[in-house]
Amino acid sequence: MRIAIGADHAGVPLNAAVIAELRRLGHEIVDLGTHDASQPDDYPDYAVTVGREVITGRCERGILVCGSGVGVSVAANKLPGIRAALCHDTYSAHQGVEHDDMNVLCMGARVIGPELMLEIVRSFVGARFSGEERHVRRLRKVLALEKQFSQK
Repeated sequence: MRIAIGADHAGVPLNAAVIAELRRLGHEIVDLGTHDASQPDDYPDYAVTVGREVITGRCERGILVCGSGVGVSVAANKLPGIRAALCHDTYSAHQGVEHDDMNVLCMGARVIGPELMLEIVRSFVGARFSGEERHVRRLRKVLALEKQFSQK
């Protein structure tokens, strides 16, 4: 799978480990930075760059890391076609894909440790949308909401 990954300065300490694990698992990574924890930067910039890779289809999924995970989640969900979720447990990471067709995983480097983060990432990339009728029906409703409110 081709995965776009981005992190602001707060996400740098754990971002490298996530990239290394994804490569070890055989995934192709589009590393969109940042790599310098000493220079504060802005999480919305990474949400846009990762989101753009997913929206255009250049990447199948995205992963965003900031301090809490909340900022990148909020910013990424402003982009049409992005279904981002903040996950700090493995169940939410796979269930979000299986039931909600989540395409961007958001995590907080100041909230969870490196081992849990790697477990969450493995759960996310190992999951597939179920395609069950009830989940397809709900996804259609979510997409209709996005369309309805983006036209205002």
